[in-house]
Amino acid sequence: MKVRKDFVLRETAGDYMIIPTGRTVRSLDGLITVNEVGADLWNMLQSEVTFDDLLREILTIYDVDEETAEEDIREFLDTLRERGILDESGETA
Repeated sequence: MKVRKDFVLRETAGDYMIIPTGRTVRSLDGLITVNEVGADLWNMLQSEVTFDDLLREILTIYDVDEETAEEDIREFLDTLRERGILDESGETA
């Protein structure tokens, strides 16, 4: 999975926002704000990765237990799915 190329992450005054570009501007109602962990996940999702890749990296970067990290990553990915931002066409079963 990875994020679609018609969305970008912007940082302004310490706030991170996912912004649609091009034609997607019309399909997304508003911006999505994310925290630093969300920004790190976004950056990892610029290339094809698996859930396990994301989890492993977050556990390396942050002092967080595995259960909390899994829940937070799933919630972030669900938000991206709901908004049509996540491209899972490269996923294999």
